[in-house]
Amino acid sequence: MPRYARSEREALADLMLELGPDAPTINEGWTTRDLAAHLVVRERRPDAAGGIVLPPLRGYAERVRRRIAARPWPQLVGQVRRPPAWSPLGNPLTDELANTMEFFVHHEDVRRARPGWSPRDLPAGLQARLWKPAGLLARVALRRFPADLLIQAPGFGELSVGRGGERLRLVGAPGELTLFLSGRQRVARVQIDGPQPLADRLRTAPLGL
Repeated sequence: MPRYARSEREALADLMLELGPDAPTINEGWTTRDLAAHLVVRERRPDAAGGIVLPPLRGYAERVRRRIAARPWPQLVGQVRRPPAWSPLGNPLTDELANTMEFFVHHEDVRRARPGWSPRDLPAGLQARLWKPAGLLARVALRRFPADLLIQAPGFGELSVGRGGERLRLVGAPGELTLFLSGRQRVARVQIDGPQPLADRLRTAPLGL
């Protein structure tokens, strides 16, 4: 069975070492050093990882992340590359489920911040693996969107979300939809069909979990 989480992790770590700690990412204000520290907190600091999604813990998580970011760059990237076996998110039993989307998205965060980038030709298996979490992102982020929004990934599936009303259609490969629905609309290669005001609203909506 292909290990897409591992291959995306390795590719991201290789790219980080190639570009260095001060390269830009798609995440506004974050360099590759900031992103690497985020990933280390997520897998190695369960006391702080909750702050990634829970606002009351965000200040503590950010302080921990900044301390980790000060580590020597090769050490920091090495910790991204080799998660501890005890980590609920980094061990072999949970790796594919917990990390395929995470490392695909962050790999693209670095790739697509570089001039002249182009989408990769992803394996069909990876596209299929990304379609399920893309659907979860859509159901969470767009459940109150003021339209009847049809999301289609040709060859992989489709789903409908939103509060109803005018029809809007979002079409793309699962990888591109994952980027779009995780808040990276400006670099996602997708097609939106429908009323222009609604399409513009979707392109600038605060998406992601």
